[in-house]
Amino acid sequence: MIILSGGTGSPKLIDGLRQLIPDKEITVIVNTGEDIWSSEVFVSPDVDTVLYLFAGILDKTKWWSIVGDTYNTYNQMKELGQNEILMLGDRDRAVNLVRTHLMKNGQTLTEATAALVKGFEIQANIIPMSDDFITSVIETPAGKIHFQEFWVSQKGEPEILSFEYEGIENAKLSPAVIEALSREEHVIIGPSNPMTSIGPILALPEMKEILKTKKVIAISPIIGNAAVSGPAGKLMAAKGLEVSSKGVAELYKDFIDIFVYDIRDDVIDPAEIEAMGIQAVALDTMMTDEEKRADLAKEILKLFEMDFETVL
Repeated sequence: MIILSGGTGSPKLIDGLRQLIPDKEITVIVNTGEDIWSSEVFVSPDVDTVLYLFAGILDKTKWWSIVGDTYNTYNQMKELGQNEILMLGDRDRAVNLVRTHLMKNGQTLTEATAALVKGFEIQANIIPMSDDFITSVIETPAGKIHFQEFWVSQKGEPEILSFEYEGIENAKLSPAVIEALSREEHVIIGPSNPMTSIGPILALPEMKEILKTKKVIAISPIIGNAAVSGPAGKLMAAKGLEVSSKGVAELYKDFIDIFVYDIRDDVIDPAEIEAMGIQAVALDTMMTDEEKRADLAKEILKLFEMDFETVL
């Protein structure tokens, strides 16, 4: 089982899948389009969220960072006038320091991630989408800023004139991603931001063509005309896209087989999705607790015609 993941939404679904199938049967291809250098440390936020989830230390009240982490280093740096875009906890910073050390000594991001997977004794296969540096940049009336500055420091408030994935034109899928996709038939596109979490993965050369050869299920992160969380709606609008599940389906229509939208969505017309040649399925996608996360994962496996009881 492969899942394309960004932050928040997709890790919640992964949490549900873990209740049904062994970790060793799960491969996560993770967005790196929000990566950033901060105080000489290389931070890969979406990769870290997935790492911490499988390591059992993710703060599930926020769906980022390590539960119970302290912020002594961050606060001391702030007192000394060093304001960081990301609020890194002490243990979180240690993970990023290890990654940075490994990469500065010649390892690729994939290799450094594999070392962290081993260090955390994780059984799942966690793969960054690319070993090339790609970063999402937002153009605002005041100029260009990194996505993390837009979303974290400025709380998503600036007007978005446009945005782009810097470095994507020279980037490629990592060999580990290509190898994983070559041996797996079923792919889930998780309910993460389709613009900055899933978009960079899909923008890499070959990815869409590979997905056309797979059975792909995508879950919408939009209910009605608004994102469940995060700035997906604002980003979609900036690209001239309809802020709706239909708008998400149109982004994915060339390479998905089944599109899952929320049962509360009173805007979507399933017939419009079916007209794209995609099966439309209404499910409860609000994964507010472990039981609901497992229930959604169970329904996804059924759509793949997989018997999860025999997978365990």
